[in-house]
Amino acid sequence: MKKLFLFPILFVFQLTSLQALDAGVSFCSFKSPDQNYLEIYFHFFGKTIGFDTLSTGELQAGVEVFIMFSQGEKIVKVDKYNLYSPRFVTRKDFLDLKRYALENGDYDLFIKVTDLKDINNRTQFNTKVKMSYEKDELALSDIQMLASLKKAEDANNTFVKNGFEMEPLAYSFLNKSMSALSIYHEVYNSEKYLKDLFTIEYNIFKIENEQQKGYLTKTRKLKPGQIIPVVQSFNISDLPSGNYALTIELRTSGDTVLLQKAITFQRSNPNEDDPQIETVANAENFIEKLSKEDLEYSLRAIAPLSENEAEYINGMIASGVRGAQVMYLTAYWEKLSPTNPKVAYDKYMEVARAVDKQYQSGFGHGFETDRGYIFLKYGRPDDIVRVDDEPSAPPYEIWSYNYFPKTSQGNVRFLFYNPSLSPGNFVLLHSNARGELNNPQWQLDLYRDAPNDLDGGNYIDGTEVMDNFGRRAARYFNDY
Repeated sequence: MKKLFLFPILFVFQLTSLQALDAGVSFCSFKSPDQNYLEIYFHFFGKTIGFDTLSTGELQAGVEVFIMFSQGEKIVKVDKYNLYSPRFVTRKDFLDLKRYALENGDYDLFIKVTDLKDINNRTQFNTKVKMSYEKDELALSDIQMLASLKKAEDANNTFVKNGFEMEPLAYSFLNKSMSALSIYHEVYNSEKYLKDLFTIEYNIFKIENEQQKGYLTKTRKLKPGQIIPVVQSFNISDLPSGNYALTIELRTSGDTVLLQKAITFQRSNPNEDDPQIETVANAENFIEKLSKEDLEYSLRAIAPLSENEAEYINGMIASGVRGAQVMYLTAYWEKLSPTNPKVAYDKYMEVARAVDKQYQSGFGHGFETDRGYIFLKYGRPDDIVRVDDEPSAPPYEIWSYNYFPKTSQGNVRFLFYNPSLSPGNFVLLHSNARGELNNPQWQLDLYRDAPNDLDGGNYIDGTEVMDNFGRRAARYFNDY
């Protein structure tokens, strides 16, 4: 029997928002006795979709959903349908769930959602999907995070499974109003490998500075079976804000770990982080008042300070899901400045806007360029040397920091150059800062127009060019 120790991150997708329509999309894979299948969960945000007024005075929205699975150039499965919301008195969010049978393999999943009232209001999604359930192998399904869980009253409800009505979580962000985290998963073919009761152990870890701190542990005993559905809830009312991983381990009666899976999520719980409830409320108010453009701009601006979460931030920006963006930004500034997050936000954004203006290159915001990123991450350099007219070299800059608190280094240097000669398009070529780009052959790259001047003539592992023809970069970098 093959042992698996997997740590997949679920609910991951890449989204391109073409207009204003917001839709949260997540998915989980499962298996039945006859086939593997993928569940796709939709959460449509009513405020971003057009509603028609019915003859009854009620409101109803409609969207066209296009779903396509492909493998390379081959289209495997296509679905297109119109979905109409329930009838509402006021505009509200609505949900949908679709299941698709899929053979084992890797797929490209493409989804496009179009507002039926305004065909220019649309959103599209692209992501990778992997199906890998063998017929008789001991396995765990993906882990589905739930926004709500209750006993089913209508067995025909789309969201009912194994006697429970389960509302999927639109995104892996748990706000302060959520006192419980519920999940659903399945265990497959345990009766073929285990004769006795086995244990499922759940652990919630906080991830901080690449370290893990355990917060919650739960265990339960289960009888072996072909397919075992499992619903589990956790009291998270005392769980402080932060990034977390939830792991599931299947253990034998002898405590041997046979299978493991995990998901990651974020928690915003300012009441546990700081007792100043009034300050928290004020923080939420000023973030919630930001426009869509200002909200995205603010998230992009903090990416240099949130290195370990940059991918998550980019995913939130791509998703266009306003609720997740507001909660993340609120939690970020509450944690950074519990007493007055708005003042801290305003001061930082003043610097970010100045950096944006200073380092505009025509490729994104100025703080997203290498120079802007380093400026926001480490602060203003003590000295800058700018060279525009050195033979055989494009324009370059060398930034010097006398002391670097980040790594407790002295005389830290960053060398940026502009090989494309596009206005302002300087990229980081080399640095001696720990953890940053270190390029031993930076001189060869900088003086690429003088290949015959390599010092020593070794083109494979050479690192320097001859110090003539007015070349000053090495002296500036080492001695300035």
